[in-house]
Amino acid sequence: MNNPWEHQTYPQMAVGDACEFCRIVANEVTSRVAYQDDVVMVIYNRLQWVPVMLLVIPKKHMTQEEMWQSSIIARLSEVAVKIGIEYCPGGFRILSNFGGEGMQSQPHGHLHVVGGTQLGRYV
Repeated sequence: MNNPWEHQTYPQMAVGDACEFCRIVANEVTSRVAYQDDVVMVIYNRLQWVPVMLLVIPKKHMTQEEMWQSSIIARLSEVAVKIGIEYCPGGFRILSNFGGEGMQSQPHGHLHVVGGTQLGRYV
């Protein structure tokens, strides 16, 4: 896949310099930030399949599994709902992908907030 907008799975767990989200949190890579506090950062997804595609990420590197099994999920969920209401007043979805078959493309745990249009049964 040479198109950077297509889905690409990650080959191995990447941390620090090799993790794109860690590099965004460290301001080593530019990203449009919709919200941030000491624990959470919300960035615009570079994919644009629907009008609103935001990523809610913990600033600390952790896997999807670690994120969902940690108390941080409550804070991430709170931010995701607030951002969803703000950016998608007509309705939105909060999604989380696990593994290659689940279309997970980043090793850094995160939630997707998608909306801004009629989503239909599935996106």
